[in-house]
Amino acid sequence: MGGDDEDERDDGRGIEREYSRRRKMSRGRFVALCIVEGNFALQMARPDNTIPARYKLLAVALMALLSVWAILTVRRGRTTVGADGVSTRGAFRVRRWAWHDIYDLRVETNPGQRSADVKSFTYLYENDGRRGCLPYLDDWQLPDLWAEVADLHTASARHRGMTWERRPAVEVLIRERAAYRKAQQRAITGALIVFLAAFPYLLWEISADGDPHPFLSLLLFCAPLAVYALLVLLFRRRYIRALAPA
Repeated sequence: MGGDDEDERDDGRGIEREYSRRRKMSRGRFVALCIVEGNFALQMARPDNTIPARYKLLAVALMALLSVWAILTVRRGRTTVGADGVSTRGAFRVRRWAWHDIYDLRVETNPGQRSADVKSFTYLYENDGRRGCLPYLDDWQLPDLWAEVADLHTASARHRGMTWERRPAVEVLIRERAAYRKAQQRAITGALIVFLAAFPYLLWEISADGDPHPFLSLLLFCAPLAVYALLVLLFRRRYIRALAPA
């Protein structure tokens, strides 16, 4: 039920499960990724490229770091469920939650993920409304994600010491944090638009003169940050106001 790497046994302490990668990236996404990385390598290796060598090395180093992070995430990433609680492992970070600190486990579908491999994710909600995504506990790795999460609710009930009932105060916190996340997402989009609008000019400056003006480089990074901070405040106020009772 939980995949090839899932070990399920009743040892008197409950059901122990481990979720890790059992299905690879779809062929279409793998081809698209290869095209992007191949084009990047080609642009950096072109003999007529006038970008200074130090900027090329910086770009290659960033791409290498991203590649290492992605490989480690795939190889090390997993979600473990046991009698003591839930833990997740990423490329470098391990997080653990005891059952009494967990408010709920919920499957959520992102409408913007319709063209992605993973369309539905499982999130762990804490008692203060914060949430964390559980790696590989999704509809790409599991054929019936909803049944799996429902079974986890049942199997873990006696370890929590309480039922999985909804608490109004925690639901309010969850909605407020969701509003803040949505504000952050909108603000990041706005900041990226500003950055991408200015980035071609920076590349032109580097290609033409070798070194851009220090003020231009500072402005390129400070302007998106300022836009992000402003938009977070505006969107958060808007979403929180929408949550307020009439």
